[in-house]
Amino acid sequence: MGKCVEDFVIGEVSESPARTVTETDVVAYSWVSGDSNPMHTDAEYAARSPLGRRIAHGTLGMSIVTGLSSRMGDFDGTAIAALGVDEWRFLAPIFIGDTVRLRTTIQDARPASKPDRGVVTRLMELVNQDDAVVQRGLMKTLAYTRAGLQAQPGNRPDAGS
Repeated sequence: MGKCVEDFVIGEVSESPARTVTETDVVAYSWVSGDSNPMHTDAEYAARSPLGRRIAHGTLGMSIVTGLSSRMGDFDGTAIAALGVDEWRFLAPIFIGDTVRLRTTIQDARPASKPDRGVVTRLMELVNQDDAVVQRGLMKTLAYTRAGLQAQPGNRPDAGS
């Protein structure tokens, strides 16, 4: 089970397991998104560019962030909804073959107007194998408070009786 709003500590830093960005990731994302820019799909074109080789889509990096966040398990069974992404920056390219991990820092965790839920704001940093931050931004998640989670069907002591 993931954390409730009250369980997050402002300033707490966590890291995900790492994953390598593959050519398959880039090709599949290009197909799903419809973004076939030659910087992602054409090795010869990208070789002549200032970067010298193909790069992953910036939004693929954001998608990897959400997947790595999920692997961390902080919101397993406690998240209600994603509320937004703020101040997202693409700081450096992600190359095919880079190995990235997610570093999160809790910025805020507060109750919402309804007592069963609250908002958790995390600084999300996608870090490559050289410890360079390649993407960074804030993500806000609506999550249950302890009282809200207890009130959910299946979580009450009288459930199933």
